[in-house]
Amino acid sequence: MEYRYLGRSGLKISELTYGNWITHASQVGNDVATQCVRAALDVGITSFDTADTYANTAAEVVLGDALASERRESLEIFTKVYWATGPQGANDGGLSRKHIMESINGSLRRLKTDYVDLYQAHRFDSETPLEETMLAFADVVRSGKALYIGVSEWTADQIRAGRVLADDLGIHLISNQPEYSMLWRVIDDEVVPTSRDLGVSQIVFSPLAQGILTGKYLPGQAPPAGSRATDTNGGADFISRWMKDDVLQRVQGLAPIAAEAGLSLAQLGVAWVLQNQNVASAIIGASRPEQVKENVSAVGVKLDADQLSRIDEVLGDVVNRDATWTSRRAPKGRPPVRPRV
Repeated sequence: MEYRYLGRSGLKISELTYGNWITHASQVGNDVATQCVRAALDVGITSFDTADTYANTAAEVVLGDALASERRESLEIFTKVYWATGPQGANDGGLSRKHIMESINGSLRRLKTDYVDLYQAHRFDSETPLEETMLAFADVVRSGKALYIGVSEWTADQIRAGRVLADDLGIHLISNQPEYSMLWRVIDDEVVPTSRDLGVSQIVFSPLAQGILTGKYLPGQAPPAGSRATDTNGGADFISRWMKDDVLQRVQGLAPIAAEAGLSLAQLGVAWVLQNQNVASAIIGASRPEQVKENVSAVGVKLDADQLSRIDEVLGDVVNRDATWTSRRAPKGRPPVRPRV
């Protein structure tokens, strides 16, 4: 394992972060989830990412249990706040002071820790003044419940505005967590240059485009049994945008490049995102311990200019580089309130 500084800070995190979105308390049982966490620790992963909304708080519980016997100081634990949790009442989502203060306490309780290393705004809250949000984050940091602040899927302008307020308040906003892969490069033109200027790193999710870049989905064929594309608990919905024969055919065209580099297609996909020096870490998930062990081989790989150019040629116009997608996919308001019955 290798490590990179997170933003313009002294915090180092592992180049691979183990994340439990979709999988824990959903796709896999708790015993398998624990085995995957143990596999991550065995290969040197020290950074772990979750969120209160994953499986409606249950994923934090699973991760907290799996890490309970580890030396806390040897880990970097990240969680997030924004999406609705619990019964989805009027204040059960968003980035209001009320929701942030209540959410951090719940996350710490579930994760069995006194603090998280990184507390992230899971999306931008258009219904709460940014000043209120950042002041609440500052109070979370000053209380010792979080060491650093990050955001997720914010636009370049939102990151800049948040960083200005964080600096004024004397806290460290050092990361953004966007989707990023060979197929999804919408952060390249605006978010990455802005982040680089501000001393903010990317901790990227879905580096394998929900598993598409593993090459296991073949054009014209049904998805493998038990794969994410067959998961009725949400996995199939997330991957559906990539399940097109043109995309799948082009991914198969990457196989010679991967073989030349001595990598599997999955390893090539992870290695590709780590070539970007503004990326501090790539988040990997797993439904089997073997997947964690395979992905770690991407760490330290250096792809040359010719290989990177050939990847671009093979993928061609199926790559999304449109910077407007960050704002287009952003929530237009807080999650709807669930009526009381």
